[in-house]
Amino acid sequence: MLFAIHCVDHPGKVKDRLAHYDAHKAYLATAPMASVISGPLLAKDNETMIGSLFVVEAERIEDVRAFNAADPFNKAGIWKEINIHPFSMRVDNRKSR
Repeated sequence: MLFAIHCVDHPGKVKDRLAHYDAHKAYLATAPMASVISGPLLAKDNETMIGSLFVVEAERIEDVRAFNAADPFNKAGIWKEINIHPFSMRVDNRKSR
């Protein structure tokens, strides 16, 4: 099953985000679940990172919650708001383009 994880940073956390970026990246590379997509959410300037978005594959939402709780960004208190929801991918037209 797929799950969407939507995280919004506390204001002014770009420096903290950058300080923990290598640990975050290493964590995602060795995570016990597959990431379908992931990346930073951007402000209206299309540059400033203001959060994170993940779509992951897991059997249980509890596993996704544990995965998110162990993320270095979460442990560093970067995210102000975290929402996790089951996700049904109905369209993926990248291959037809």
